[in-house]
Amino acid sequence: MKVLIFGATGMVGQGVLLECLRAPDVELAVTCGRSATGAQDPKLREIVHKDLSSYAGIERELAGFDACFFTLGVSSSGMKEADYARITYDLTLAAAEALSRLSPGMTFIYVSGAGTDSTERGRVMWARVKGRTENALLRLPLKAFMFRPGLIEALDGIQSRTPLYRVMYVFFKPLLPLLRRAFPNQVVSTRDIGQAMLAVARHGYAKRILETKDIRQAAQS
Repeated sequence: MKVLIFGATGMVGQGVLLECLRAPDVELAVTCGRSATGAQDPKLREIVHKDLSSYAGIERELAGFDACFFTLGVSSSGMKEADYARITYDLTLAAAEALSRLSPGMTFIYVSGAGTDSTERGRVMWARVKGRTENALLRLPLKAFMFRPGLIEALDGIQSRTPLYRVMYVFFKPLLPLLRRAFPNQVVSTRDIGQAMLAVARHGYAKRILETKDIRQAAQS
């Protein structure tokens, strides 16, 4: 497979990239983002693209992929809805719409979050915006799948780029293995997410929206 990864410098994106580089059937992994990951691997190629709202100048570099793993995102903490939507909705759709023209029917996996509001009318801002983003992606001519992980356990030395999340992970890290055993349907690891994305890219999945339980099941398939 040839896979394209957005957001590979983030916590989830790092985990996805690592699993892609480990997978024998991934012949090429290409990252696209404002900065390079710094990772080194013979099958890794990186596209540094500053304007993630437009891909007109690099469309040729984005063609020919079997799957796209879109993990780009920000915390909604302290953000106004319009600003959060510009990143969460506008940037996601800019990439997805370009890819739907370049490779219609490709597998496109978007990392959303547990609690996303598919009605787009709930009281929680981030959930509404994520729901609107999911719904728009599902209307495109792509094999689109939405991943809604709950609490994420970072493995393989991966850290969140968000300072608050880093502090929280330091505090909760000793408890995560226990929480994972006690609440298997609420906790998923970065490794699980990456393996699940590859499994869905290979074989699809019975649902278009995968909650934590589905992500774990796909990873184990």
